[in-house]
Amino acid sequence: MKDPATQTGTFILGIDTSCDDTGVGVVELAANGQVHVRANRVWSQTVHAQYGGVMPELASREHVERIDSVMGQALAEAGLNVTDLGAVAATSGPGLVGALLVGLMYGKGVAQALDVPFYAAHHLEGHIFAAATEAELRAPYLALVVSGGHTHLFDVPQDGEYVLVGATRDDAAGEAFDKIARLAGLGYPGGPAISEAALLGNPDAVAFKEPLQGQKGFDFSFSGLKTAALLAHKAGARPEDLAAGFERAAVRTLVRTTVRAAQACGRQTVVVSGGVAANRALREAFAQTGLRVVFPGKGLNTDNGAMIALAGAAAIAAGRPPGTLGESATAYAPLATPPAPP
Repeated sequence: MKDPATQTGTFILGIDTSCDDTGVGVVELAANGQVHVRANRVWSQTVHAQYGGVMPELASREHVERIDSVMGQALAEAGLNVTDLGAVAATSGPGLVGALLVGLMYGKGVAQALDVPFYAAHHLEGHIFAAATEAELRAPYLALVVSGGHTHLFDVPQDGEYVLVGATRDDAAGEAFDKIARLAGLGYPGGPAISEAALLGNPDAVAFKEPLQGQKGFDFSFSGLKTAALLAHKAGARPEDLAAGFERAAVRTLVRTTVRAAQACGRQTVVVSGGVAANRALREAFAQTGLRVVFPGKGLNTDNGAMIALAGAAAIAAGRPPGTLGESATAYAPLATPPAPP
């Protein structure tokens, strides 16, 4: 088997099929340890829009139908042949098991055919490493992963070590965006729809109380915001006002809780990644905190294959041994053990 660590430059294929996006990316790991995204291709499934959420079985079938073509597009964008690849990484979890299996098995097949190392990547670690293309990412730092399926706050005291500082107690932030957008008739996916409608709304027209203001810890909650939106909708609130009020409350709770955690952990750098990290209001609010806040580059916020290739590059650079072809897909895969209650 080829040893990627001994090559002057290694091209790493990354595959992510954890939910409803078929992502294939290629990253170049240079001899000096620097990484460059050579390609990032994503097929975003549209079949779920009619349901207002992801249908797992349909997602799996779409991945099977699309992954070959997305792979070809990624290699073409990178200007490479498949035989140029020095390693393969694929998401093994967390995510929808049926969807995960498509990319995981595909990645194993490519690695076995090429006789190159295979790395089973953690989806959340991929989101964190997506920010490595925008700035030098060295521990210690705080990482907020905020997406349609995850809202987790990690302290990273040293590279490869993750301490769960806080997490959502109910819905993920992106899930709440989707549900409120559907309630208000704004479309799917809810993140972009809410953000666009909020520009035309009055955030003071609907009373949204920021969740968990008096907590000692650093958890998040969005169920109360959903209830407030439902009551306001029944009372005749304009969709634009619902969007503006909800977005402001959601952004405030994400930013304030993260800032408090950064102060408690003594961190000056915060990585904010995941689909919700693309939200304009969230980025503007973090810019006012005085912290060094690093967001992923264009196209790397939502689920994608390049972030998984970046996670693979980090594993290679750290000298971590590759996985085996026996790696399995896991729906629930904590990146860190929850801390003891205060």
